Amino acid sequence: MSDIKYVKLEREGKAVWGVLKEETVFTLEGGPYDGLHYDKKSLPLVNCRLLAPCDATKLVCIGKNYYDHIQEMRSVLDASGNPEKPTIFLKGPNTLNCHLGTIHAPDFVQRLDYEGELAIVIKKRAKDVKAVDAMDYILGVTCLNDVTARDVQKSDGQWARGKSMDGFAPMGPILTDEVDPSNANLRTRLNGEVVQQGNTRQFITSVGEMMEFITAAMTLEPGDVIATGTPAGVGSMQVGDTIEIEIDGVGTLKNMVV
Repeated sequence: MSDIKYVKLEREGKAVWGVLKEETVFTLEGGPYDGLHYDKKSLPLVNCRLLAPCDATKLVCIGKNYYDHIQEMRSVLDASGNPEKPTIFLKGPNTLNCHLGTIHAPDFVQRLDYEGELAIVIKKRAKDVKAVDAMDYILGVTCLNDVTARDVQKSDGQWARGKSMDGFAPMGPILTDEVDPSNANLRTRLNGEVVQQGNTRQFITSVGEMMEFITAAMTLEPGDVIATGTPAGVGSMQVGDTIEIEIDGVGTLKNMVV
């Protein structure tokens, strides 16, 4: 770990990466994957419109990774038990959303759920990675809301459409390598009330195990995302609600449903 806080922001209509030092962002010439090459420009964080801190070709999501969430979902979605191996699904780049961005579901969606998660952003191409080497491939961690059209997920019998609508993956506000993804406190607040609370020590599939499992099947590219699962407390959001995902050391991802 090198103790760096990354941000991705919009400057003059273009996406730019930067490094956050206190309340100032020092911008980079390119992405942060092959070292930090500063462009000698900076701006106050307060003046930045933050973007999702990734360059994802795909978001690989781990389902059913907390025992307490599996128990609550039995009555909501299905009667499946504890998984013998990780359950993974994909979200496309169209789902990416940002800190302070709005969440909007199509009119046909009847139930819109939040799922607060820790997300990992990949640093370098990863294929057939062994669990013990997983941390070598992680650029940092951030907050993610795996927004889900629960009624669509249930009626379809699989997860693609209900998970992958436009803007259904808010991420941010920062990406940092200062937080251990295997021991991070996570909270979700709906309109200021804590509705989810957990620690990634509760993972059924560890960070190393999920990296090994995923990369045995598919190549992860720099900037790709692994969403690591959600603890119990999943619930629905309504138009006008404010949803916040907070991870100690990362900050708070805040969005409004419109």
